[in-house]
Amino acid sequence: MYRIYLVEDEEPLSHVLSAYLEQEGWTVRAFADGASALERISDRPDLWVLDIMLPGGVDGYRLLRDIKADRPLLPVVFISARDADIDRVLGLELGSDDYVAKPFLPRELVVRVRKLLERVYGKTDERDGSNGRPARAISLPPYTIDERSRTVRDEAGGTYELTSKEFDLLLYFASHGGQVLKREQVLDAVWGGDYFGSDRVVDDLVRRLRRRLPSLRLETVYGFGYRVVRG
Repeated sequence: MYRIYLVEDEEPLSHVLSAYLEQEGWTVRAFADGASALERISDRPDLWVLDIMLPGGVDGYRLLRDIKADRPLLPVVFISARDADIDRVLGLELGSDDYVAKPFLPRELVVRVRKLLERVYGKTDERDGSNGRPARAISLPPYTIDERSRTVRDEAGGTYELTSKEFDLLLYFASHGGQVLKREQVLDAVWGGDYFGSDRVVDDLVRRLRRRLPSLRLETVYGFGYRVVRG
């Protein structure tokens, strides 16, 4: 059973979202402000849902930074009344895994949360990362990608923890080594076919991945997209 932590200061909306999430069989703990949620980061639930604008001195951005500093792979969904590109981009830069703009149907949040849980933990509620097919270890010198643990190691034994979106992007590129991939293809594979927004998020995520893995041979094919070169 997954544990979801919801941070939303609008009490009626918090109750509705909690009820919808609990109908999926998930355990939900709701917080009305950022300060109280900040104290529970060490609990490490399976997923956080964060409102950006929160009362007091701790907003969603601060919470996201601290959550990712504690556990980079822990998935986070942002919700906000401000449907601005800058909010989406900044959230992704800080490590959020999805973004839902208010107003939205509660069912939309449930679908996004389910998809993110499946992507991170697998299609069953088992924590071995298996979704019915053998996990792969993909060699992308000097890195080895462990699909089961969702970690990356280098030839010296160093381990790199990526955010959920960074790992999904790396895995997609590695599975199509040498192939030039359009931004539209990356959007569909990493964000899903129901994503609505600018394809700039692809460029932002590529920049983050290059910073995380500086030896990765991830090339820009100008006017088209990206490709990873093996060896």
